[in-house]
Amino acid sequence: MGNQNQKNSNRRKIAYVSTLGTTQLHLRNPWIIAWWSAAFPGLGHLLLSKYLRGFFLFIWEVFVNIKAHINLGIYYSFIGEFDKAKEVLDKDWILLYAATYIFAIWDSYRTTIDLNNTYKLAAREDAEIASFNMGAMEINYLDKKTPINAFLWSALLPGGGQLYIHRIITAAFAIAWWIVILYFSKLLPAIHFSLLGQFEQAKSVLDVQWILNVPSVYGFTVYDAYVNTVENNKLYDWEQSKFLKQQYQYPKFNMPIKDGTYRSDLMYIVATFAYNNYLELAVTAIQMKGVAKERILAAPLDKRGEERRLFDNIHYSDGLSLIDLAAVLGTIFMLLGSIYGFVLEWGPILWGLIGLGSGCAVGIIIKLMVTKKHNKNRSKTLKESEVVLIIECEENELEMVKKTLWENHALGVSKLDFSHMT
Repeated sequence: MGNQNQKNSNRRKIAYVSTLGTTQLHLRNPWIIAWWSAAFPGLGHLLLSKYLRGFFLFIWEVFVNIKAHINLGIYYSFIGEFDKAKEVLDKDWILLYAATYIFAIWDSYRTTIDLNNTYKLAAREDAEIASFNMGAMEINYLDKKTPINAFLWSALLPGGGQLYIHRIITAAFAIAWWIVILYFSKLLPAIHFSLLGQFEQAKSVLDVQWILNVPSVYGFTVYDAYVNTVENNKLYDWEQSKFLKQQYQYPKFNMPIKDGTYRSDLMYIVATFAYNNYLELAVTAIQMKGVAKERILAAPLDKRGEERRLFDNIHYSDGLSLIDLAAVLGTIFMLLGSIYGFVLEWGPILWGLIGLGSGCAVGIIIKLMVTKKHNKNRSKTLKESEVVLIIECEENELEMVKKTLWENHALGVSKLDFSHMT
């Protein structure tokens, strides 16, 4: 009863797994969120999973931007035709636009700070979450995925990365609006002409008002997919670590050393795993073959500070901050390339892509230079091993246990042999 009351007393949870996706709290840089709201109002709120507010601000941005001709004004201003910029801007709508634009930036910044504080409180409460949700229409569950795959799918089809990680709401919204932007901007015909080398035709077919929406929306979908894959992987690790500590840390486990002496009467297998489904498949398979749960000890490892990696993968989530600046500069340079591409020879499509690649490269280089000093004094450690299993075995169980562990992708397996100890 005491445990049940404790569970019910939790006021905050780190995550919620539903049919439509996994919504979670995690620490975010408020300046990065504010920047995405500046790039396109509503995007910062979507990163925070504040969907209703994000959808409202996004649609408002599209509607009022068209009415005020904001993007046309930006285009003419950047190419130096200031008189045309003044002519195209609608004074009535632009004054209405300004207040909402500023609100979107301010509110996303404020909300990020609030959610960061809420995350800290939720982490201290350490409330359990349901890691599996099955409904009539869909199944959703915590799983580990590769961030670069999410990145690539969104790069090929904005919203595709969100589908890959089961963020159905964001995916549906992103794909729908990407289709709208493609249609009105005439981006696909322009890509066709650019690939044929017909750059003047590519310029003439594009709608400037709509094409300037592409860098922000495209950059957001790629960044959102990557970031949320990283955070979902971290959430999976946290939930599995919590599960292992609750289920496989029996207080009366027969440790290999008792009263300072080795226990030569017992046999032990030690194995290391990364956090993944194979770890649970291994221990449950061993249990089904006769090894009691009380004879299995799981020790999730706390990691020491590590060097950052350039790219996150299914096991490591260290490089997120390296991607932040790359995404920001990539979007900015892509926008500038798209604008000046109308007056340069190769056209806005190729110059937009050049800007995207250049901005991402500059962002990564800057972050690597900044973090190099930070990481200089950090020791390198074996990062693959995240969980240690110690399994008490009888002699006739040794080969079965080792085989099961190897079949389920153990990183290392060893038998503790105390026969030579006296």
